[in-house]
Amino acid sequence: MSFLKEISPLVKNYFLSGIDVLSRRAAQIRAEIQQGERRSYNEVLDLSSGDLHRGGIKPITFVRQVLAVCFYPALLEDDSLPVDVKQRAESLLRECDGGSVGSYTDSSGIAKIKHCVSQFITRRDGGVPSSPDNIFIKSGSQTALMIMLKLLIHSEDSSQTGVLIPVPTYASFTLALEEQGAAIIPYYLCEEQGWTLQVEELRRALHTGRKTCNPVALYICNPGNPTGHIQSKKSIEEVIRFAAEEKLFILADEVYQSCVYADDTEFYSYKKVLSEIGSTISSTVELASFNSVSKGFMGECGLRGGYVELVNLDPAVKEYGCRLFSIRSCPPVVGQIALDLMADPPKPGDPSFPTFSEEVQSIKHMIVKNTGRIQEVFAELPGVSCQPLKAGFFVFPCLHLPQNAIKWAKKRQMEPDMLYCMHLLEETGLHVRPGCEYRQRKDSYHIRLFVATQTNIMEDALQRLKTFHMRFMKEFS
Repeated sequence: MSFLKEISPLVKNYFLSGIDVLSRRAAQIRAEIQQGERRSYNEVLDLSSGDLHRGGIKPITFVRQVLAVCFYPALLEDDSLPVDVKQRAESLLRECDGGSVGSYTDSSGIAKIKHCVSQFITRRDGGVPSSPDNIFIKSGSQTALMIMLKLLIHSEDSSQTGVLIPVPTYASFTLALEEQGAAIIPYYLCEEQGWTLQVEELRRALHTGRKTCNPVALYICNPGNPTGHIQSKKSIEEVIRFAAEEKLFILADEVYQSCVYADDTEFYSYKKVLSEIGSTISSTVELASFNSVSKGFMGECGLRGGYVELVNLDPAVKEYGCRLFSIRSCPPVVGQIALDLMADPPKPGDPSFPTFSEEVQSIKHMIVKNTGRIQEVFAELPGVSCQPLKAGFFVFPCLHLPQNAIKWAKKRQMEPDMLYCMHLLEETGLHVRPGCEYRQRKDSYHIRLFVATQTNIMEDALQRLKTFHMRFMKEFS
């Protein structure tokens, strides 16, 4: 159609970049298997996304029971449901106009739920105060992050707005920056030291970026996706001091904060560390912190609930931020309810607590077991190195591919790790992501695997990967 010639290049680039060849091929293979095509495997194992429920993890019972009652209040008369489930549902329904989850809410979220989230943040940070007025609930943390980018990025200025981002980082964020017209300033995490974030590297990146754009913000993903690293308190303090010195706005993506499982490792929020620095830094560094119901142990990706907390924003700037957050209709009520349940889960003594605690601990134990097994398998494979897994839902091993394999991929105009993943999918039915999707150092190659899946699925996946990798390395050595 002639109309296609008029489409914005930004839109065209977005869709060209977003074409997911592997996912399309995985869907085709599933269809072919269903139609009776014979392969050496009976199903596609999908370890490509951070979706707990797709990985066979059952939803948390308390969450689904409360949601069920909220959607069908007649269940309040069901004596088989725990008392605290019905009490929570009644409390939430009272906050909905007409007592229905089908009603609109305030564009920034239900007041009671924002209050609940602020109390959660205060507990998490050891008493550092949080105000509901600084919390905005949206349909997932990514939506909140996109709105913050609109506030920060000035595409009409003579100098392009720059945002520092970690490498590697997940593709949807870089696409969002490009869509907003921002200049991407990459800073490289140090893989050899467990994907650490080093201030010297931030300074190098900032100095380079200032030659071509106006850097205004620093994006942090902690715990990291796809790297599985977590920052120490000292590291966070160094980054905050750097941001203060360079007058950078901090975007702290902390959606994996509840998923920390390495020994002697603890999550510290940027807000907490900022509050403890003192001097003028604690009251002047501007920060937006993001969290979600998708990436914790609830794993409720499809419910679309996330929030951003704004810290130290100039009142005039915050006013514009409030307007941006109010432009769209209210976030899904089901996602808001899920946030309330994440922020205030059952406590010891509540009827639902034993089951809730058992389910959460089971998920944590499963992930710890899986990560240990992954480390064992990768240690046995030639041409693979993997940093210790500390947090999050992913492992990001490095592939040291033979030169023959790299030349073979280049001849086919494909990144070597993309070609590796495509052949892994075709030959074994295992679907993982290539490192080239996450911006990696030149001439380095990785794959990303989802670790929060049922142990039997993980064992099957690792066996398929091991068999394929040994054959692949032998063929191209």
